Amino acid sequence: MRILVLGSGAREHAILLALKGEEDGHELFAAPGNAGIGEVAALVPTLDPVDPAAVTEYANAERIDLVVVGPEAPLVAGVADALRERGIPVFGPGKAAAQLEGSKAFAKRIMEAAGVPTGRATRAHTRAEVESALDAYGAPYVVKADGLAAGKGVIVTSDREAALAHADAYLGASPVLIEEFLSGPEVSLFFVSDGDTVRALSPAQDFKRAYDGDEGPNTGGMGAYSPLPWLAGAFGGEEEFVAEVTRTVAEPVIRQLDAEGTPFIGLLYAGLILTEQGVKVIEFNARFGDPETQVVLARLATPLSSLLMAAASGNLEDEPAPQFAEAAAVTVVVASEGYPEAPVTGREIHGIEAAEAVEGVHLAHAATAAREGALVATGGRVLNVVALGNTFFQARDRAYRAVDALTLDGSHHRRDIAARVAEEPSAD
Repeated sequence: MRILVLGSGAREHAILLALKGEEDGHELFAAPGNAGIGEVAALVPTLDPVDPAAVTEYANAERIDLVVVGPEAPLVAGVADALRERGIPVFGPGKAAAQLEGSKAFAKRIMEAAGVPTGRATRAHTRAEVESALDAYGAPYVVKADGLAAGKGVIVTSDREAALAHADAYLGASPVLIEEFLSGPEVSLFFVSDGDTVRALSPAQDFKRAYDGDEGPNTGGMGAYSPLPWLAGAFGGEEEFVAEVTRTVAEPVIRQLDAEGTPFIGLLYAGLILTEQGVKVIEFNARFGDPETQVVLARLATPLSSLLMAAASGNLEDEPAPQFAEAAAVTVVVASEGYPEAPVTGREIHGIEAAEAVEGVHLAHAATAAREGALVATGGRVLNVVALGNTFFQARDRAYRAVDALTLDGSHHRRDIAARVAEEPSAD
């Protein structure tokens, strides 16, 4: 197939690497892409991924068989709608269904209508309404921007003034949501949907805080791992957990959106928390999560293209459940100095070949460009080091050996990704 992937981050690089690894020999295109993506796909840097007309005209002119929308902005801009109107298969929901991510208030309404378990929330339009909701729910305070915020629109704090300051940063442009604090381990679970049928992928866990021990500000994600062996303790295993969430979360939401005339075709991301009262939804995204995609797709044994095309064409019911390798996968994000508040860009990156020479390791480029013969950082999250191993101990060891081979002045990364699940092998 001729496949166009929209986006320029590590998530899109991971999608393209999975497609490149298939035996079918796809012709791959990416708009706009980055330096790493350019090694596996033809770049279309002049194509604006949030321009519905431009994307549609390009896909039609280049006889693209399938368009895969990576980030959220093109979805909310209605790119998928324009493509479908021209009969071009696209993996990604239309503008109306994408409001599941584009508006936290919309998502809460859909969950309530579908009977999906989630935390209580209040939509606030003014400072006074924010203060009232904070006092009603109490600390720790959870404040969310209602619209898109690139993974950084949420604050969880016991500092009331910090919560108010976060709300003030978004009020005026949009409402904010004040939510009750939910406690427990978090799980990211992806569902492929054709608007009717859903197929679950393997769960993962990501790390949002900037520094070790879950300290520092929220980020777009500093690392992830998959699968989650500790699910066996609470649910009897991954299969049982996935089945429950499919039944109580994914299927009801997909049915509700279909009933409202906004079928969801694409990737439903469920951010979940395992509370003492059971599994609850923290949030939904309308596309592959980053950096969880990097570890989930690294373990995917089923051809990704068949899943994406089956969803885009409405034939997912005929597609068997996705299969995954038993390997452990870990990804560590290398970020620019100053990330997430004020990342320093333009610095050279060295050690790529040495990092990729580590067994079981590959790199997913998040924000890189080739300039005058050098590889430079162009954003906050720069590289994802992805490692596979027979055990999490082996995968982590490989990942951090590769990280240590990289050089980017002032960069930082977490050293505790997947530490919880990576027991050192005994000497016996």
